[in-house]
Amino acid sequence: MSAEPLSQSPWQTATIARIEKRTPRVTSFWFQPSRPFAHLPGQHVDVRLTAPDGYQARRSYSIASAPEAGAGIELAIERLDDGEVSPFFHDVAEVGDEIELRGPLGGHFIWQVSDGPPILLVGGGSGVVPLMAMVRHRTLQKSATPVTLVFSARVWDEVIFRDELIDLDDRRDGFELVLTLTREQARRPADYSRRVDAHMMVQAMERLPKAPRLAFVCGSNAFVSAAAEALIGAGVPARIIRTERYGV
Repeated sequence: MSAEPLSQSPWQTATIARIEKRTPRVTSFWFQPSRPFAHLPGQHVDVRLTAPDGYQARRSYSIASAPEAGAGIELAIERLDDGEVSPFFHDVAEVGDEIELRGPLGGHFIWQVSDGPPILLVGGGSGVVPLMAMVRHRTLQKSATPVTLVFSARVWDEVIFRDELIDLDDRRDGFELVLTLTREQARRPADYSRRVDAHMMVQAMERLPKAPRLAFVCGSNAFVSAAAEALIGAGVPARIIRTERYGV
């Protein structure tokens, strides 16, 4: 399946089916679209809110759930105090509410098991969300594809999907989790307490059986620039690095 052009991806109504707090500033919302919805790991949707006076606000959110997860999609939404959309979800939205969305969107930042191993994933903050869809896809496909995820967060309590990721890491089935905390000491022996750098990328790749076929990097503009530079400094060819940026 390829990404659907915006002109062919009409808005539809989706109902909030479930809400779960992930971290102090990130909450997952499960949406049940009104029409059939099939996506690839790494894709996103546009969400549109309309005020009583007709004013509309839009925001793009990556899909956290794997295609195999069944009906509905999970969006992990970070609260941005100056945002137009995220405060609504965190302060107002309830199970049963209806919103408008369109998608799935995006054809560059996607990965499927059939694309081949191994892969390196690098996420900063909520940039881990589309990478989580890839990790979950691998798990539900019962794949042994070697995958290393380097996940940078400020502190331990801001590691989104923390328990799920650690459980997957503990399986020792080819998935490796590397956490790096930038404002707190690492909690696990093999993790880091600094920003991503080339040496960290070299050590992350050493966890793979061979050089990665693809590397995916997602996060803020500043994080993606730093992480991509670190990958190149570690010897990863720029042509195999795929990036997704958000915010400032």
